[in-house]
Amino acid sequence: MSEIQQKEELHKTIWAMADELRGAIGGWEFKAYVLGTLFYRFISENLTDYINKLQEEAGVEGFNYADMADSDAEEARGQMVQEKGFFILPSQLFCNVCKDCEQNDDLNMTLSKVFKSIEASAVGTPSEDDLKGLFNDFNVDNSQLGADVKSRNKLIAKVLKRIEGMDLGGAFGENKIDAFGDAYEFLMTMYASNAGKSGGEFFTPQEVSELIARLASVDGHTINSVYDPACGSGSLILKFKKIVGQENPNLKYYGQEINPTTYNLCRINMFLHDINYDNFDIQLGDTLIDPKHRDEEPFDAIVSNPPYSVSWEGSKNPLLINDDRFAPAGVLAPDSAADLAFTMHMLKSLSERGTAAIVEFPGVLYRGGKEKAIRTWLIENNYVDTIIQLPQNLFFGVSIATCIIVLRKGAKKDNNILFIDASNEFVKNGNKNKMMPENLDKVVNAFVERTEQQYFTKLVSNADVLENESNLSVSSYVEQEDKREKIDIEEVEESLNNIVDEGMILRAKINEIVKGL
Repeated sequence: MSEIQQKEELHKTIWAMADELRGAIGGWEFKAYVLGTLFYRFISENLTDYINKLQEEAGVEGFNYADMADSDAEEARGQMVQEKGFFILPSQLFCNVCKDCEQNDDLNMTLSKVFKSIEASAVGTPSEDDLKGLFNDFNVDNSQLGADVKSRNKLIAKVLKRIEGMDLGGAFGENKIDAFGDAYEFLMTMYASNAGKSGGEFFTPQEVSELIARLASVDGHTINSVYDPACGSGSLILKFKKIVGQENPNLKYYGQEINPTTYNLCRINMFLHDINYDNFDIQLGDTLIDPKHRDEEPFDAIVSNPPYSVSWEGSKNPLLINDDRFAPAGVLAPDSAADLAFTMHMLKSLSERGTAAIVEFPGVLYRGGKEKAIRTWLIENNYVDTIIQLPQNLFFGVSIATCIIVLRKGAKKDNNILFIDASNEFVKNGNKNKMMPENLDKVVNAFVERTEQQYFTKLVSNADVLENESNLSVSSYVEQEDKREKIDIEEVEESLNNIVDEGMILRAKINEIVKGL
C-alpha cells in the first residue's frame, strides 16, 4: 500500500470511528478520549517495540514484552524511565487492557490506575514535567459519558476497541507514514472544523504550518532549536520534524502555552510524533508575563500563531515597560491588543542568524497609536524582512484574511521589505479555503528570490514604508490586478452611432408606410 493510500485509509477509519462515537458529549470535548486513547496505544506500542528490539539485539528470539510477567518486567523500570521517560507494566499495556475491556465492570478504575501508574513512573526524574497531567482530560467518571458506571464503561470500551482496530501500518515502526502523528493531526483538524472558533484557537491548518516552517528554515541556516511562545497543540513546531528534523535528529523543540488542556495536547503531540522527552520542553504559563525559556534563548527558528488581539496586563504592570523584551521600542503594545507584544518577545528570543515567521491579525499592520510606534521601531532597525497576505477563510472559526510577518536580525539581506500578496493562492475546500502545494511553492519561491512580480510581490525600501506612516499592509504596495472586463470606448461609440443611423433609416421606412395608408 502506497503512502497516499495508507493515509487515505487511515483517515477514512478515523472519520467513521469518530462519527459513530459522536453522542451526548460534544465532539471537541470528546476528542480528549479519542486522542487520549490514541496516545495510550502509542506509548504502549512504542515501549514494547523498544524493549523487544533490545532483546532481539541481545540474541533473545521470539521475545514479546506484552507477554512478560509484571514481576519480571520490574527489573527494566529504571533503565526504561531513563531512556524513554516513562514505564508501563505488561499488564497495563494498551493491548492487554483491551483484551477484556468490554467485560471489565471496573474498566474506569483499571484505566485510572494505569494512567496514574504511567505518570508516577516519571516522578523524581527529568521527564516528570513532560508526563505530569497528560491524562487529566481523560475523565473516566464524566457523567456526560453515561448516567452510570456501566454505561460510561461501555462507551469507553468502544473507544478502546475502535482505536485498537485502527490499522496504523502494521508493526510499530514499519509504517510508511508517521501514522500516529498523522492520525492525531487528522483528528485535530476534524474536531477543530466541527468546533468552530473553540477548535480554531488550538489548531493551525497543516498547510499554513508547513508554509511558516518553510519560511523559517528555507535559507539553510543551521537550526538546532525551534520555539513557539504560543504553541497551542504544537502543530507549528512539529512541522520542523518533517522539514528539518530529518537532517538534525537532535533538534530541540521549545514551546509555551497558557491553556492547560491545550498544553496537554501539545505534549501528547510530541510523544505521538516520536520525539523523545529530552528533545522537547513544553511549559505551561503566560509567555508575556512569565516566559519560561529565557535561559534557553536565543532560538534558531521561531514559528507562531499567537492569539489575535487579546488583552494583556500591558500598562497596568509597571514592570513591563522596563522588560528587556519590550523596552527597546519605548512603548508597550495596547492593553487591549497583545499582538505586537508577542512579536517583540519573539524578536528578543531570536538568534542573530535566525528567522521568525509569525501569523498576525491584519490590524497590526496599519493601526495607529502604540502599534504604529512599535512598527516604526521595527522598521527603523531593519528587522522586518517580509510581509505576506494570506487568503481569507483558511482558519477554523476565523474568516478574515490573516498575514505573516517574517523577522530577521543579522540574516537580513538588504534595507527593503518584501510584500507578497498571496490572497488568491488557494482553492475552495468545502466551506473553507485551502492552500495547495503549488500555492505554497509559489510563496516560498518569491520569498527566496526576493524580486518584484506584477500583482504579486513588491520590494519597498524601509524609508518609503516609514514615510507611509509605517503602514505594513500588503495592499498599500502590491498593485491589485483589475480583472474587470476592459471596454473599448471608441468601439462602443461607433456601435451606438450605427444603432442611431439604423434607427433613423427604420423611422423613415415607417413614415413611408404610414403615408401609404
